[in-house]
Amino acid sequence: MNAFYLIVLVVLFLAGMPVALAIGNTSLVMSFLERGVRGLDAAFIAQKALYGVDNFLLLAVPFFLYAGKVMNTGGITNRIFRFATSLVGYFRGGLGHVNVVASVIFAGMTGTAVSDAAGLGAVEIKAMNDAGYDPEFSVAITAASSTIGPIIPPSVPLVIFGLMTGASIGKLLIGGLIPGLLMAVALMIAIEIYASRREMPKGAKFDLGETWRGFKLAFFPLLTPVIIVGGILAGVFTPTEAAAVAAAYATVLSVCVYREITLPGLWAIIKETVVDTGGIMFIVAMAMAYGYMITRSNVTNYLVDVISGISTNPTVVLFIIILLLLFIGCFLEATAAITIMSPILLPILAAVGIDTVHFGIIMVLTMMIGLLTPPFGMVLFVLNKISGIPLDRIVRAVTPFIIPLLAVDALLVLFPKFVTWLPDLLFK
Repeated sequence: MNAFYLIVLVVLFLAGMPVALAIGNTSLVMSFLERGVRGLDAAFIAQKALYGVDNFLLLAVPFFLYAGKVMNTGGITNRIFRFATSLVGYFRGGLGHVNVVASVIFAGMTGTAVSDAAGLGAVEIKAMNDAGYDPEFSVAITAASSTIGPIIPPSVPLVIFGLMTGASIGKLLIGGLIPGLLMAVALMIAIEIYASRREMPKGAKFDLGETWRGFKLAFFPLLTPVIIVGGILAGVFTPTEAAAVAAAYATVLSVCVYREITLPGLWAIIKETVVDTGGIMFIVAMAMAYGYMITRSNVTNYLVDVISGISTNPTVVLFIIILLLLFIGCFLEATAAITIMSPILLPILAAVGIDTVHFGIIMVLTMMIGLLTPPFGMVLFVLNKISGIPLDRIVRAVTPFIIPLLAVDALLVLFPKFVTWLPDLLFK
C-alpha cells in the first residue's frame, strides 16, 4: 500500500493532470482503497486541505509575489543592471559576471527564480546579445543565476518549507544569505574559466564615478532587502509583516517615485498575483491532505527504515536525499515538490539529527537546480520564450553551469555552519 501513494501520484502526473488535482485525487483514491466506498470521507480530506491554508504565515506568499512583480518593471531592472555593470563589468566576460551580481541584488526584491528569469533575464539577455556574446551562453548564465533568487531573502519556497515543517521562517530567510553568495561566487568562477578558455574580451576599466552614478540610480531598490532583513533582525516586524512592508514599499517606489507603473498596470499586477497565489495555495491545500494520508499510512516510517538501513550518518543521508530530490525536480514543480516531500522527509531528519533550517536551504537549492533540468524545468521554458533559442540547445548550454550549483549544494552538506552560523548568531 505504501508504494501506491507514489504510483498513483506519478500516473496522474504522466496523464497530464494539473499538479494540485493530481495530489488531491491521489488522496481520494488512497482513501477509497483503504476504506472502500462507504468509508470514503471526502469531507474530512477537504477539511484537512482547508485547515492547511488557514495559516498566517502563508500571507507572506502573495505579498512577496506582488512585491517581486512590481519591482520587476523595466525602470528598476535597468537601474539594477547598470549598477551591477559598474561593479563587475570590467572582468573578462564582464556581462556574464554582471548577470550574476544583478541576480544577487534582484534576489533581495523577489522571492522566485521564474520572476528573475522573466524580468531581469530579458534585460540581461538583450544586453549580452547586443554586446556580441554567444546567445546560448547568455541564456545559460541567466538561467543559472536566476536560481539565486529563492535562496537570498525574500523567498517564497522557504516560506512554504517553513510552513510545512514548522521551522523558523526568520532563521530560514537569514540562513539563505551566505549560501546565496556562495552560489554567486561559484557561478562567477565558472564564468571566469569559460571566458578565459573562449578568450572573451574584458569590459571597460573600472570607473568609480560610474559606480557612484549607478548606485544613486539604484539606491531606492537596493533598500528593499535592507528593509526586509533589517526589519526582521531588529524585531520590528515578523517575516510575514516584512512581506507586507516590502509590497507597500515596492508600490510607492514604482508608482509614485519612478512612475513606471500606471494604475491600470498596477491592477493588472494585482490580478496576476491573485492568480499565482491561488495556484500555490491550491497546491499547498492538496499537499496538506496528501501529507495527512501519507502520515496515516506509515509511509514516512517506511522511508526512515529504508534510509536508516543504508546509513545513519547525517552527511550520507543528506546526499541520498539530494539525489532523490534531483530526480523529483526533473518531473515536479518546486513548490509542489517542497509541499509534498517536506513532511515525508521530516521524520528522517529527526531520526539522524539533521537541523531543519540547514536542510531547508539544501532542499530549496536542490529544487532550484530542478528548474534547470528537463523535461519540466520552468526556467528553461521561460528563457526559451524570451530568447527564441530551441529548448535542446538551452539545455546543453545550461548543463555546465549546473556543476557549480551542485558544488555549493555539496559544500552546504559538508559544512552546515554556512547555513546555521548566521541564524544562530542573530536569533539567540
